[in-house]
Amino acid sequence: MLGFLFGEALRDLRRAGRVAVAAILLITLSLAALGGFWLVSANVGQAAAHWRDRVRIIVYLKREPSADDAHALVERVLAMPGVGAVRYVSKAEALGTLKQVLGKDASVAEQLPANPLPASLEVTLTAEGTTPEGARGLIARLSGLSEADEVGGGIDWIERLARGQRLLEVIGLGVGAVLAMAAILTVTTATTLVLHARRQELEIMRLVGAPELVVRLPLLLQGMLQGLVGAVMAIWVLIVLYTIAGPRLEPLVSQTLGLERLTFLRPQTVVALMFAGTMLGGFGGWLARGRTER
Repeated sequence: MLGFLFGEALRDLRRAGRVAVAAILLITLSLAALGGFWLVSANVGQAAAHWRDRVRIIVYLKREPSADDAHALVERVLAMPGVGAVRYVSKAEALGTLKQVLGKDASVAEQLPANPLPASLEVTLTAEGTTPEGARGLIARLSGLSEADEVGGGIDWIERLARGQRLLEVIGLGVGAVLAMAAILTVTTATTLVLHARRQELEIMRLVGAPELVVRLPLLLQGMLQGLVGAVMAIWVLIVLYTIAGPRLEPLVSQTLGLERLTFLRPQTVVALMFAGTMLGGFGGWLARGRTER
């Protein structure tokens, strides 16, 4: 029985001809567009997570505390929500770091009459602290310390990166939805043409007592096959584009986003695209079925 149903579905697909090919191409375009935006969004999200792990908030102190006071201050900051680690940086250590940065020009710092750099706390955030709300709350608490003169750093630009990721996802869904609607309508048209071509054959099958499921299921399978073929083609389009463009874009991505290499879609995302394509085609076939039922 299963072989008969699939055989009928393949025969209906051949009958649909160019309309079926157009439906497959539209499904390919819609899923390739959606998958492409997901691919870019995934890499942007990976870059945002990469930089969130490196975020540091610097608390510049009004005066250099004693060793005991510095230890007590570090313990107080460690107890704040969103703080993962705290490192105290003395004025002498800050000046030494400056000399290392200056390199051969370090003699400029040695000519200063006094050390102008303040002591500071270098605060490393937890996952909770790197969220927009967590970071804003933590910066407010650090600014409220009586020892704090100024609080520097933050995650504003990482927030913008995350907003860009969300925007890409929304655009991808929008473009994919528009193309998906066109694909569904085309699948519906192709299935309707098959129904029209087989109307006498279907009536005869009903007269001889064939179950309605046997009559209708090949048409639904036809749409699902179109969707599955379109999904597989879309995935191959993405693979080819990733293979060609990935190595050329990686140097730029490394300099701008800090990623060593671009990553492809995760296996579950690939499976989701194939499932989405199958459902798109099946929905188009179901719509044609609904239109022709009496």
